[in-house]
Amino acid sequence: MKKSVLRAGATLALSLAWALPAAAELPASQIARLGADLTPLGGERAGNASGTIPAWNGGITRPPRGYRRGEHHRDPFAGDRPLFVIDGSNIDAHRSRLSAGHQRMLELYPSFNMRVYPTRRSASAPQRIYDATRRVAATAHLEDNGNGVGGAVIGIPFPIPSNGLEAIWNHLLRYRGETVSCMMGQAAVTAGGDYTIVQFQVEAELRYSLPRMTEAALDNTMMYFKQKVLAPTRLAGDILLVHETMNQVREPRRAWTYNPGQRRVRRAPNVAYDNPGTTTDGLRTADQFDMFNGAVDRYNWRLVGKRELYVPYNSYQLHSDELSFSDILTPRHVNPDHLRYELHRVWVVEATLASGARHIYKRRTFYIDEDSWQILVADMYDTRDRLWRVSEGHVINYYENPLIWPTLELHYDLQARRYLALGLDNEFPMCTMDARIRSRDFTVSALRREGRR
Repeated sequence: MKKSVLRAGATLALSLAWALPAAAELPASQIARLGADLTPLGGERAGNASGTIPAWNGGITRPPRGYRRGEHHRDPFAGDRPLFVIDGSNIDAHRSRLSAGHQRMLELYPSFNMRVYPTRRSASAPQRIYDATRRVAATAHLEDNGNGVGGAVIGIPFPIPSNGLEAIWNHLLRYRGETVSCMMGQAAVTAGGDYTIVQFQVEAELRYSLPRMTEAALDNTMMYFKQKVLAPTRLAGDILLVHETMNQVREPRRAWTYNPGQRRVRRAPNVAYDNPGTTTDGLRTADQFDMFNGAVDRYNWRLVGKRELYVPYNSYQLHSDELSFSDILTPRHVNPDHLRYELHRVWVVEATLASGARHIYKRRTFYIDEDSWQILVADMYDTRDRLWRVSEGHVINYYENPLIWPTLELHYDLQARRYLALGLDNEFPMCTMDARIRSRDFTVSALRREGRR
């Protein structure tokens, strides 16, 4: 009887992607592949058989000639021309390389198209991130049924993932700089094309990636984040402060808001899961910011495998300060004239709502860049299992650092025929990826002082 129970329990554990032993470290033979047949972060170094995806040769390792720090990033591939354009008339010839969300957008919007350019594997990171990835690959493991990660700091914890949780944790802990300060805009665009720009000042300390950081010093807090609303006037002065924990089941994220009308700091426990994002008109959830963030406990995560997919990449034209916001924001979707798609290999991760859990998205599919672990595209399904929303991360290499990060996030609501654009920076000064900010700038006391100035 005991043997039968034990055997049944073992079978159940193996069948669940999230029920993993703590010891999931890579063997030395697999770690040796990093920097050899694999890139230092775990992507396939070689190109594909047809030559449409080239080999990775280090990505962008230096800024283009003439670039000065603080400028909007010049397009290192400005001479590229589209190989072809996908629209509703020729979608059938390309379905195998399109996400379900992109297929639906092409079917739904006659004005939407995807201009496919030559593939440029521009992703790169500092050498210390490569070194740390190789180091922690031997020790990183999932903890608490996958709700946390142990044995890792600075580097990508699971460069050769064996399950969906490991892949999504790679996105959550990927390199995004160290201390970041950005001015950005957000627009909730109506079906008719109307919008109001909400202007934010965003600051972050990415503690997980800081030089000389240790797991003990991290103390389960991977990031400090602060967002202050600058405009419009009716919203100006609102501030959100977040201390992002790694294991958010053991210790939920700590969040506070400052309201200038009340002149008070309050705890903000609702900044999580499927609660509406700040000033978004309900067009994205809190955990859609940065394509996905926060606790992983409400879903079962399955690693489907890799696909070759047309995804947004090297979106320098969309990032250009020669464009205005009105050039980009058009009814129902952004102006496709300024978008760039390329063929890349992506990890496909399927998230399905766990038994007894609640979320407005019953199912989500994430497409994660093999070269950077950045989620590039995500499809979200409603409780009837119908495709509801599509998200895109239009990335560039911030080559002065270097790192891959979205210059613009787009969250399309296919049922409401609306979308949210987050990260608009064309009319604002450039982000600083090594800002002069300190940990003490992210305390509750500092929040009170900043709110009352």
